[in-house]
Amino acid sequence: MTDLLAIRDLRAGYGDAVVLPNLSLELEAGQVLALLGRNGTGKTTLINSIVGVTRRFGGTIALDGQDITRLRPDQRARAGIGWVPQERNIFASLTVEENMTAVAQPGPWTAARVYEMFPRLAERRGNFGNQLSGGEQQMLAIGRALVLNPKVLLLDEPTEGLAPIIVEELLRALGTITRAGGICSIVVEQNAQKVLGLADRAVILDRGAIVLDAPSAALKADPAALERHLGVSGASRR
Repeated sequence: MTDLLAIRDLRAGYGDAVVLPNLSLELEAGQVLALLGRNGTGKTTLINSIVGVTRRFGGTIALDGQDITRLRPDQRARAGIGWVPQERNIFASLTVEENMTAVAQPGPWTAARVYEMFPRLAERRGNFGNQLSGGEQQMLAIGRALVLNPKVLLLDEPTEGLAPIIVEELLRALGTITRAGGICSIVVEQNAQKVLGLADRAVILDRGAIVLDAPSAALKADPAALERHLGVSGASRR
């Protein structure tokens, strides 16, 4: 099967600092990748590099066979990179409906389909972004990324600070999104055990390099590996 996302020998960082010294990674359509690692190991830098907001020192990024290495972030979004940043970055002064219609591109994911998945948003479609709870804002951030009809969905700490019941709802939705739409997803998540239950595959970073790439089920069943690489063997890490 052809890789939907192919990263080759990527060197990237900020200013003169190289955070990712030489990273290669491939994902197929339908795959959910859990991106794990201690704080400061390069997880967000990898996400930001795919989006196009870091400094690239070398290497290439291809999306569905198209080289997007030199494209601007807005061009990458139109090409099929959907991004849900840790800060959510929704438009606070726009309504839920306006947040989604302002960025929507043609395709199977529409505002109506997002509302079916997140009924809370349908109930609040006329509310402004700053009138939503944290969980509702995260649903909107995911919905806004989806109506771009991406090929790759990137989520940076999507459940951080949310109530457990909202976390469960979001994780179920993320599994449905990828498997129904044939896209691939990369999820950076603090709660290792929960994201491993969602993902097909897990990659652990250390100092900007991949130190483990394994099926999620195998890592979930191996507390010693979690302890060794992440410093935890329980349900979550901080």
